Amino acid sequence: MYDTRQKILCWEELDRWLAYWRFLEQKLVFTNGCFDILHLGHVQYLEEASKLGDVLIVGLNSDQSVRRLKGPKRPIQDQEARARLLAAMEFVEAVVIFEEDTPLRLIEKIRPDVLVKGGDYTRETIVGADLVESYGGAVVTLPLVPGYSTTGLLARACGS
Repeated sequence: MYDTRQKILCWEELDRWLAYWRFLEQKLVFTNGCFDILHLGHVQYLEEASKLGDVLIVGLNSDQSVRRLKGPKRPIQDQEARARLLAAMEFVEAVVIFEEDTPLRLIEKIRPDVLVKGGDYTRETIVGADLVESYGGAVVTLPLVPGYSTTGLLARACGS
């Protein structure tokens, strides 16, 4: 039986997989986020991101990182639950949890061929965009699914 936890990689495991994928000349796609309440917008975004290459790696903000970015009431789900949900998607090849507020150190490690963010970002606001473009990689923004955002869903659920 398949265990989704196999796709949740520590940084050392990531090194081994990166060497393997590079040996196979796989096109690496990277994106990141909090993915606090997984919803249709996330699924569609990740599915589209996966089509931009051979291997989709998702950087996941740790619980502490989410609290610093979103406030003391977040995350709703802990990092293990969020990572397992992401890893359960067949088009996600790997999930790596990072502690920092931005994924820059992870992007430096992975050196993805494609860096992907949602359409609510501009090229200028995407962390790591300059780095990825400096070695010939691409930076891509994908459109958001209207009506789906974690903040909006939480507000509706709380009657706000």
